[in-house]
Order: sequence, then C-alpha cells, then structure tokens
Amino acid sequence: MQFRARLRDFFTLSKPLIVALLLVTTYAGMVMGARAIPGWEVTLWTLLGGALAAAGSSAINQYIDRDIDGSMQRTAKRPLPAQRLTPGEGLAYGVAANLISFFLLAGFVNLTAALLSLAGMVYYVLIYSLWLKRLTVQNIVIGGGAGAIPPLVGWAAVTGSLTFPALFLFAIIFLWTPPHFWALALVRRNDYARAGVPMMPVIRGEKSTRIQIFIYTLELVAVTLLMPLLNLTGSVFLISAAVLGLWLIGAAWRVLRVGGNKVAWKMYRYSSMYLMFIFVALVLDVLV
Repeated sequence: MQFRARLRDFFTLSKPLIVALLLVTTYAGMVMGARAIPGWEVTLWTLLGGALAAAGSSAINQYIDRDIDGSMQRTAKRPLPAQRLTPGEGLAYGVAANLISFFLLAGFVNLTAALLSLAGMVYYVLIYSLWLKRLTVQNIVIGGGAGAIPPLVGWAAVTGSLTFPALFLFAIIFLWTPPHFWALALVRRNDYARAGVPMMPVIRGEKSTRIQIFIYTLELVAVTLLMPLLNLTGSVFLISAAVLGLWLIGAAWRVLRVGGNKVAWKMYRYSSMYLMFIFVALVLDVLV
C-alpha cells in the first residue's frame, strides 16, 4: 500500500491533466506540420518525450513553490507541502524526467525538437517559477510562453524546423494563458494574497482583472479566425473557431459584467475545454 501511495504521489506531482492537455497541443502541432497523420514511431517518441518534459517541469516547479503551496488552500495537499514526498525526491524526479525526455527526443526524434522542449523547461522553471511568478503582476502573461512551446515541439518533430504557421499555434496558447489563469486567480484571490504571489486580482483588483480577461479572450479568438483568412486552415477550423470563440467570449463577457467566483470558475473550466477543442479542430481540419 505504501509503495502504491508513493507512486500515486509521484503521478500527482506530474500534474497529469496538464500533461494530457499539453500532449493534445503537441500532437496537433505534429499533424499541422506534417499535413497528415504522422508515423507511429515519431508520434510515440515525441509524445513520450513531451510527457516526461511536462511532468518533470511540473515536479521542479512544485519543488520551487513548496513554501507557497503550503500556505494556499488549493495546493496545500500536494505531495511536497503535505510532506508525503521529500523535497529531494521531488527535485530528483523532475530533473531525471527532463533529462530522459531530452535524450529520447534527441535520439529518436531530432535535435530541434529536443532543444525546443529543453527551452520550454528552462523557460518554465528558471524564468517563470524562480523569477517572474513572485516578481511581477505580468507573471502569467510573460510566463505563458512556456506552455506555448509543446505544439512547436510537435511541429519540429515532423519537419525538423519551424515555419511561420507554427507561430500561430504558439500565439493561441500564449493568449489563452492569461484569461485562463486569471479566472482561477479571481476565485483564489485570498490564497494568492496570503502566499504573497502578485497575481492580477491581488495587485490590480477584480475589476481590472475582469477587463483584462475579456480583452485577452477577444485577442485569442481573433488570432484563431485570422488563420483561415491567411489560408493556414480550412473551413472545418473556421467554423469550429467561430463557434468555440463565441462560446468563450460569452463566458468572458459574463465574467466582465456579472462577476463573482461562480462565473469566474466557469470561465476557468470552459477555457480548459476550449483549448482542447480548438486544437482537436486543427487536427480534424487537416484530416477531413
């Protein structure tokens, strides 16, 4: 039982739901880059390497943030602040997962994909976790670039390089990140204030945060609709982006006009589903 409990804690340390969402974006990048379903070998090694990179980065992030996590209700029961795993175990797991990821991608995919994955880890751990998160109210905005790298890894995995259309995949996640996490921050404002994290609702207030959520949502939807106008995607994605965009704008509008934790929580949940659906739409657009 103790062994199973420890395995479960290491699995929790990986943030599996986030890993799964990032793998959807990685695979979409592969399909978009190849303009077809990629071979099973490159798919296997890319997704395995990507999963290890995301899991390892999450573990290192929780090692760095263990003091913050322990003071926040939402994160206090995570393995490190709850002391079910030691800080050394969390750090060792994170470093090992990232090292294995790099060598798998470099050895079985290509060096470009491996270096991009490594850059995402460095961005997330060093630039965001160690520096930006505790320094500036723009932490989520600037740090959003880390989560936007997985589709670039997928693109590079099948092409060996990056071209202009790949930047739109980066932009989608980059613009999605602020409204998604600021919606959560509205719900958990007191948690972040107690932990001393300068999130937007804590520093600028709820009204300013609601306005920023709506603005970034409009920019996000505009970028998705620009892709078919530039002939980067077809009608399947155009229709999907329009429908999903109206859905997300509606949720952001309610956050702006109604306010309250219940509406903000719905925006947080809806934005998670939006990101998955918009990248599934990219895949279907290529295959249909």
